[in-house]
Amino acid sequence: MTPLEGIKVLDLSRVLAGPWCTQLLADLGAEVIKIERPGAGDDTRHWGPPWFGAGDGKVAAYFLSCNRGKKSAAIDFAQADGAALVRRLAKDADVVVENFRVGGLEKFGLDAASLRAASPRLVYASITGFGQDGPYAGRAGYDFMIQAMGGLMSITGRPDGEPGGGPMRVGVAVADLFTGMYTAVAILAALFRRERTGEGAHIDMALFDTQVAVLANQVSNALVSGEDPPRQGNTHPNIVPYQPFDAADRPIVIAVGNDRQFARLAQICGHPEWTADERFATNAARVANRAEIVGLIAGAIGQKPAALWFEELEAAGIPAGPINSVTEALADVQAQHRAMVRTIAGVPLVGSPVRLDGERADSDLPPPALGEHTAEVLASLGLEAREVERLRAAKVVG
Repeated sequence: MTPLEGIKVLDLSRVLAGPWCTQLLADLGAEVIKIERPGAGDDTRHWGPPWFGAGDGKVAAYFLSCNRGKKSAAIDFAQADGAALVRRLAKDADVVVENFRVGGLEKFGLDAASLRAASPRLVYASITGFGQDGPYAGRAGYDFMIQAMGGLMSITGRPDGEPGGGPMRVGVAVADLFTGMYTAVAILAALFRRERTGEGAHIDMALFDTQVAVLANQVSNALVSGEDPPRQGNTHPNIVPYQPFDAADRPIVIAVGNDRQFARLAQICGHPEWTADERFATNAARVANRAEIVGLIAGAIGQKPAALWFEELEAAGIPAGPINSVTEALADVQAQHRAMVRTIAGVPLVGSPVRLDGERADSDLPPPALGEHTAEVLASLGLEAREVERLRAAKVVG
C-alpha cells in the first residue's frame, strides 16, 4: 500500500510550482487528475527545445520533469459545461491544487469558497506569486521575478567589482520548486488534521513568502546583524574553508564544517601548525582571516591532482567532491546505484528521491499525453457516450 493510496487530487495548476507539488503527491500514491485546456494543455508542453518524441506527439522536456504519475483530462472550464464537469470532479476529490491569480476561478465556481461549500472536507491549495491578500495580491508571479524581489539574486553570483560580478538567478526555478514542496507538506498536514476534525482547509501559498523563508541562514544573518549579506560567489558567509580549490588538474570543492575537520585538512595539507595559529584555530577566526587561510590552502591543493586529494580527503572524513556537469551527475556511480535515472514507457526521467522502508516512492505512470485520460475521467462521472460526443463536438472536452 502506498502512503496516499485512496487520496484523489484534482490538479488545476500549470507550469511548475503546482505541478511539482502534485507530482510529489502522485509519487506518494495519490490519484492525480490534471485538468488541461483542450488543444493546448499546460504551457510547459510547448517550452522547448529540447523535445521528446516527434511530430504532433512531441512534448517539451520541461513538461516531463514535473508531471509524472498523473492522468490528463482535457476540459475547457471556461465554458459552462466544462466548469460543471470540473465541479463534479472536485466534489469527489480530497484535494484541489490551483495556481490562478487571486479570484481568477471565482467566475467558474471553482474557487475555494464555492468548492468547500459543496464539500467541507475538501483541502484546497492556492499557489500565487504573492498570496491571497496584501498590496501585491493581484500581481502575477514568475520564479525569475520572485528570485529578484525575494532577495535570492542579491546573494547569488560574484561580488561587485569582480569579472562577471552582479546579481544572478539560480540555475533552476527554486522559488517554484520550494513552493511546490511546501504546498505538498501543507496538504499532508491538512489531510492529517481532517482525519481528526472532519474539516478540510484552504491553503494559501505564495512564491514570495517561500523565497524569503528559504533564505535560511542568510536572512537570519541579516536579521541579527542589520546588514545585507554580500554576494560571495562560491564561498560561504559563515564557514571557512567551504569553497572550490584548484587541484593540479581540475577544481574540487572542499566543505569543512567544523574545527576537527579543519585540523585533519591541515594535517593532510602538510601544515599541522595552522591549527595552532590563533588566526585559524577556530571557524570564527578563519572567517575573520578568510583571505589568508584560503590562500594557504589553495597553495597546498594546487600541488596534487584531484583524484589523490579525493582519496586523502575521504579517508580523513572531510566532505569533498568534483564539480560535475548535469550529465556527469546523472552518470555518477552513486546516482546509478540509487536508480535516480529511470525510464517509464520509453520516457527518460529522474526518479523520486523519497524512500520509505527501502522502497522508492515513485509513480510508474509516465507524464500523460494531452487528454490521454479524458474518456476515463468522464466515465467515472457516469457520462453516457452520447453526452461525451456532444461535449467533444462543442470542444468542451478533448
